[in-house]
Amino acid sequence: MRKLQLFILLAAMMLAAPACKNRTGKILPNVSGKAGEVLVVSEKIWWSGAAGMILRDSLTADCPYLPQKEPLYSLVTVTPSNFTQMFQIHRNIVMLNINAGVNVPGIVYNMNKWASPQLVITVNASTQDEAADLLEKNMHTIISTIEQTERDRVVSNTRKYQERKLAEVVHDFTRGGNMVFPSGYSLKKRTEDFLWISYETTYVQQGIFISRHPATHKKSELTPEALVDRRNALLKANVPGMFEGTYMTTSRVIAPSVKYAAYKDIRFAELRGFWDVEGDFMGGPFVSHTFYSPSGDELICIEAYVYAPKYDKRLYLRQIESLLYGFEWDKAAEE
Repeated sequence: MRKLQLFILLAAMMLAAPACKNRTGKILPNVSGKAGEVLVVSEKIWWSGAAGMILRDSLTADCPYLPQKEPLYSLVTVTPSNFTQMFQIHRNIVMLNINAGVNVPGIVYNMNKWASPQLVITVNASTQDEAADLLEKNMHTIISTIEQTERDRVVSNTRKYQERKLAEVVHDFTRGGNMVFPSGYSLKKRTEDFLWISYETTYVQQGIFISRHPATHKKSELTPEALVDRRNALLKANVPGMFEGTYMTTSRVIAPSVKYAAYKDIRFAELRGFWDVEGDFMGGPFVSHTFYSPSGDELICIEAYVYAPKYDKRLYLRQIESLLYGFEWDKAAEE
C-alpha cells in the first residue's frame, strides 16, 4: 500500500504542469497528491512520540456524520532526509521541526511554497514536549486550515469549468447571491421558495438545495429545533422518494449537530447530520448553511447532500460541501 502511495505521488509529479508564480517570481508546478491526503514530514522518533501521536490521532479521527467510519485525512509520512522534490509538491504538508536550535517555537502557515495551490504547515519546537504542547493548543486551527484549503481548491477548479446557467439561476433566485457549480450539474426543480440542483450518475448523487424563508429575527429562529423543523417541512413538500408517499427527511436515529460560524462576511448556522427517506431505506450525509439575506428580510438555506450507497462518502461530501463556501453576495446587495 505504501509503495502504491509513493508511486501515485511520483506519477503526479511527472504529470504536473507549471501553475503560477510564488512571491519570488518562480514558476511553481501544480500540486500532487489526492484530495483529502496530508503528507507529514517527521523523524521516526518524533512520529512515534507524543507529538506524532497527537498529529496522527487528530488527522485520522473519524470524519463526523458519515455512515461508515472514514478518517478525516489519509496520511503519508516521510523522514526529512527523504523529503525530496518528489514530495515537496504535495498539496498538504505538515512538517515537524524539533531541534534544540529552535529559538522561537510556534506554528508557521505557508501557501504555495513549492507548488500551487499548496499548504505547508511547519511546527517549530526545541523539544518534543514543546511540540506536543503546540499541537494540543493549535490542532483545531491546523485542521480548519487544511479543510478550508481543500475547499478553496474545489471552488477554484469549479470556476474554471462551471455551469454558468446555474449560476444565473441561483443569482436570480437569491436576489444577488453568487455560487459556482461544476460541469455536469443540472437544475432538477425550481419553485417560488426552493431550488434543487444535482449531479447524478448510476450510483452517486451529489445535490444542492437552496431555499428562502421569511425572517422573523426571533432568537428561536436559528435553534437546532427550528432548523430541523423547517428542513423537514421543506423536504416533505419538494423532495419525493422513489415510491408514492415517501419523501426525504432528517434522520431521527442520530440527532444533527449545529454550530455557528462565519466565512467571507456571512454568519451562518451549520446543520450537519443524516438524511433518510420516510417509508424507504435510502439515506446519507448532509450539511447546510442558514443565514440572513443582506436586507435581513429572508433566511437563505443552502444544503449539500450525498447519496452513494456503494462507495465511501468522505470525498463526495467534501466536494459538494466546498460549494457552500463558494457562495457570496453581490457587493451592491451587501450595501
